[in-house]
Amino acid sequence: MSNSSSISEFLLLPLADTRQLQLLHFWLLLGIYLAALLGNGLISTAVACDQRLHTPMYFFLLNLALLDLGCISTTLPKAMANALWETRAISYAGCAAQLFFFLFFVSAECSLLTIMSYDRYVAICKPLHYGTLMDSRACATMAAAAWGAGGLHSLLHSSNTFSLPLCQGNVVNQFFCEIPQILKLSCSASYLREVFFLIFSAILFFVCFVFIVVSYVQIFLAVLRMPSEQGRHKAFSTCLPHLAVVSLFLFSGFFAYLKPFSISSPLLDLSVALLYSVLPPTLNPIIYSMRNREIKDALSKVLQYALFHFP
Repeated sequence: MSNSSSISEFLLLPLADTRQLQLLHFWLLLGIYLAALLGNGLISTAVACDQRLHTPMYFFLLNLALLDLGCISTTLPKAMANALWETRAISYAGCAAQLFFFLFFVSAECSLLTIMSYDRYVAICKPLHYGTLMDSRACATMAAAAWGAGGLHSLLHSSNTFSLPLCQGNVVNQFFCEIPQILKLSCSASYLREVFFLIFSAILFFVCFVFIVVSYVQIFLAVLRMPSEQGRHKAFSTCLPHLAVVSLFLFSGFFAYLKPFSISSPLLDLSVALLYSVLPPTLNPIIYSMRNREIKDALSKVLQYALFHFP
């Protein structure tokens, strides 16, 4: 038996048992990672470079793209390196840092998605007050609050999790360091304190989800009163995918962090982790922006500028 003071590294879950499958998983993860980098990078570039996109909606989209880049960059590069070099090891400090930054980006993203639903609610349901309620100072304050809340939430959980005594080995049955897998290694009843914190966090996230749903119900009711069929279609095509990805993101996270240890299995845990940690950062650029004509026009101008000025 070992304790946390003697653990210098953790062993992550191998994605496959054979070398051929490991390489296949590496190329799959690389493709997903590059797609997420490209999509979120293009959104960030378009919003930053085009003056017409300096509006509250696109400001929040820029923040979402940065959070998605951070989230997926915290987990996939290490998983790809382990698959490529046939290793499972991650240092104790590396594991703690990975857990902290992953929770930071995920928590901030949940807060930001709530803010984005409020932004759309004000834009559609209270258009005459939009300029007042969503001025530049209010947007900057809300974005800073989302990032700050993510940092505080992450600091609370990561410091509490890694203060627990660990005596059940150093094998983490996940492709990245995740709180439930670290708790399984604890040999003290004090891990129940972290379980309490997780339940409290889940309640906060659920409140955010309820706020998002209520905002979109109000939006849908307003949209149904629109005389323009094209306007209704545009609003629904934007809001419904947004709500679907938010639901997938939050409920798969709830299941991963709150399910009993008795129903845990490596395959189930891996599948759920992919749903809330990899899929949203990859899909968000498509759902939020790549179908947006203004984003496409901005990207077209950026590419034309690059081609003509950097031969």
